Amino acid sequence: MLPVQTPTTPAASPRKTWTIGTLTYTTGALVVLFCWLLWGDFAWQLKERSAAPVVQIMLRLFKASDFLTGLFLLSLPAMIGLILGPIISYRSDRHRGRWGRRIPYLLITTPMATLSMYGIALSPKLGTWLHDAMGWGPDSLNLAIIVMMGLSWTVFEFATITANAVFGGLVNDVVPHELLGRFFGLFRAVSLGTGMFFNYYLIGHTKEHYLPIIVGIGTVYGVGFALMCFFVKEGEYPPPDEVADGQPKGVWAAAKTYARECFTNSYYWWVFAAMSLGMLSLVPVNLFSVYTAESFGLTMEGYGKYIVVTYACSLVLAYPLGWLADRIHAVRMAVITMLLYTLVMFVGYAVLAGPKSFGTIFLIHGVVSGCYFTGAAAMGQMLFPKLKFAQFASAGGMILAVCNIILGPLMGEILDRLNHDYRYTFLAGGILAFAALVSNWVVYRRFMKLGGPRGYVAP
Repeated sequence: MLPVQTPTTPAASPRKTWTIGTLTYTTGALVVLFCWLLWGDFAWQLKERSAAPVVQIMLRLFKASDFLTGLFLLSLPAMIGLILGPIISYRSDRHRGRWGRRIPYLLITTPMATLSMYGIALSPKLGTWLHDAMGWGPDSLNLAIIVMMGLSWTVFEFATITANAVFGGLVNDVVPHELLGRFFGLFRAVSLGTGMFFNYYLIGHTKEHYLPIIVGIGTVYGVGFALMCFFVKEGEYPPPDEVADGQPKGVWAAAKTYARECFTNSYYWWVFAAMSLGMLSLVPVNLFSVYTAESFGLTMEGYGKYIVVTYACSLVLAYPLGWLADRIHAVRMAVITMLLYTLVMFVGYAVLAGPKSFGTIFLIHGVVSGCYFTGAAAMGQMLFPKLKFAQFASAGGMILAVCNIILGPLMGEILDRLNHDYRYTFLAGGILAFAALVSNWVVYRRFMKLGGPRGYVAP
């Protein structure tokens, strides 16, 4: 007789999971995590995309010089970050608490940022009250308003820089590292969509309606970012490094540890230089873009439309660029995009002549710089030590801050002396982009010697 075959039930295939530290995600849990982080990023980006342009327009309304604009929008935040960023990041990396090591800092600073945005919106009224109360002359009214703006802007930057020092660390702690490139692609898509909304619907009305615009955006940020903090959960972390008996403790010892770990390896100096110069190369055009548009005869409505088209192009590219960064690595993406950006800046300086040429070059600048933002976004997460990511990120931020402290007023003073010829912002961007290209190439060569995409271990 033939043997009887009994049917067998195939074993159920195990569900795919992703792990980061002590956190393990199923596909559904990963989707929920991404949704909350992206919601928080929407609130964050709405604040980031709106605050600087609105303040820039308000400064022009109240007769601020280009020098003061550079001081306000670039140097002041950099000075705060230079002092605050390393302290917050060092403490955050070593904090262990019921809410995690990142969430407490984000929760504390969220209402501070919201209230300071209300202060910026009300600064003309508060400045007028101060002017009248002090009995100052008519020539001092704009100065009083700018002073009130400055106080609110300082608190705003204090809250923003504190949160920024740990927000990237939160992503590094809860998102599986094999998905970082694609995740930052989604982050970039949310950022671009938020920017499209602001520039299409709101920026053209900022001069007349800055108060409700800033108050509304501040409220959305306060509620939205707080919700993200409540619903994103951190995992467990290894205990922080212990200070051996007999070793010095306190602030000075922490500062020496910070400096030794971050600044004694020449490799990280090149990484800091590459990342800082990449960001600096985007500053000259972006910092004065509103004024440049006006100088070439472009209305704010037209300027907003160009930005919307720029963001739409970048939005289409965001996820593919994130996927590509996962495939070929963020360092390679930085080299490629900085080469393209260098060419765009020098061509822009040579051909700018009127509103159409400015709009075209500005659009290309936005798309290429967006490719850099997206493609190189995970560079720090991929190169810095994982458990001390925020610390190393803040060390690079210190170098960037020193450069920004100098660059903002310097560009403003040069433009004041050149009778506001904003073509030179493109020339400055090209020079900085070329320096960034060289630095990124050096990092890439050393990265390959340390194991490359498959075998890299942070030294």
